[in-house]
Amino acid sequence: MTGNGRSLLVPEGLAGERVDSALARMFGISRSRAAELVSAGLVDLDGEHPAKSDRVEAGALMHAEIPAASVPVSVVPETVEGLRILYDDSDIVVIDKPVGVAAHPSPGWTGLTVLGHLAGAGFGIATSGAAERQGVVHRLDVGTSGVMVVAKSERAYSELKRAFRNRTVTKVYHGLVQGHPDPLRGTVDAPIGRHPKLDYRFAVVVDGKPAVTHYETLEAHRFASLLEINLETGRTHQIRVHMSAIHHACVGDLTYGADPVLAGRLGLRRQWLHAVRLGLTNPATGEWTEFESEYPDDLGHALEVIREGS
Repeated sequence: MTGNGRSLLVPEGLAGERVDSALARMFGISRSRAAELVSAGLVDLDGEHPAKSDRVEAGALMHAEIPAASVPVSVVPETVEGLRILYDDSDIVVIDKPVGVAAHPSPGWTGLTVLGHLAGAGFGIATSGAAERQGVVHRLDVGTSGVMVVAKSERAYSELKRAFRNRTVTKVYHGLVQGHPDPLRGTVDAPIGRHPKLDYRFAVVVDGKPAVTHYETLEAHRFASLLEINLETGRTHQIRVHMSAIHHACVGDLTYGADPVLAGRLGLRRQWLHAVRLGLTNPATGEWTEFESEYPDDLGHALEVIREGS
């Protein structure tokens, strides 16, 4: 397999990060793949082979021999059936993402992407960010549907990244979770990081990144509760991890401990989680704007079955 040797200096913004995390962000590969490269001895940090949990210092020279198969993939223009454009101007495009679609290409993902659809539809996207995720300022899981914004201009990319970082964007989800959270309205404040044993999962861990999830019960039924969820932070799988941590996994989320019997009865093949509303200051107008998405058919059907069962 042909290698792809690359060297970069660690920027100040990544000082103190784990080697695998810094490598992933600097070279545009997944963190799991970065960890594999470190374990295989294909990464040098100032001339020495580090452990994946070592911390990097600003200005250190990181060199990685990345097999060709791990080189960042490119955006392939391809129309996504069911993806709707909710809003479009010179700075942003807001979409309603269907389930089964990734935000952007990534190593190992061969399915449809939001960026691929936008490229196929002729949208111009900001060039900021790694090549395969240019213009992406936040993401929804492949198995999560709903509202998502993509930056079209460099100004919008910078302003939206800052807004997400400063938590001035409103991200509202609806989630159908197993059982009844107690209290019915509350906050989960628990750090999230990679699962210590299962690389494809995340978990509440002591050395994880801060993560805060607010929830409120909208409907309480016999087997499940419909929650409105607001995120202060945007960690990978945050809602799914936090709901699982308080023993109320999203219905259908088998990865995080949901009941497969209940999921089967509801006809769910993914977690019941939908981004219903996104509020932000529009870079083009400077005005606060909110965008909404209705439940897709599979989630709507599952919720009706739960309601009827009560």
